Amino acid sequence: QVQLAESGGGLVQAGGSLRLSCKASGRAFGSYAMGWFRQAPGKEREFVAGISYSGGGWYYADSVKGRFTISRDNANNTLYLQMNNLKPEDTAVYYCNGLLTTYSDHVFPEDPPFGSWGLGTQVTVSS
Repeated sequence: QVQLAESGGGLVQAGGSLRLSCKASGRAFGSYAMGWFRQAPGKEREFVAGISYSGGGWYYADSVKGRFTISRDNANNTLYLQMNNLKPEDTAVYYCNGLLTTYSDHVFPEDPPFGSWGLGTQVTVSS
């Protein structure tokens, strides 16, 4: 299985920004879609954003649309999540994972993650 390592989380005030990174091992990173998920205390893990293998397709949860931007650098096996205008409700542990897509260059929130979960990175947004 591909190893995933999330980083870039931290403590930020509401309205601030963070950029998360997800470094993947292996040489097939550019062959599959990737997604970001998050899990807040007492809640189920939820889909945040996904990006197709080429970067040509993407999808965002309504709660983050217009504030977050997902991108990828296939040459460096890295997935990013730029988070702007952060809100306290964004506080969660953020995870990345591969997505099993129905359509090769499109992603949807229903596309299931197929890999093992990493440790995630904590994002805390204060009021």
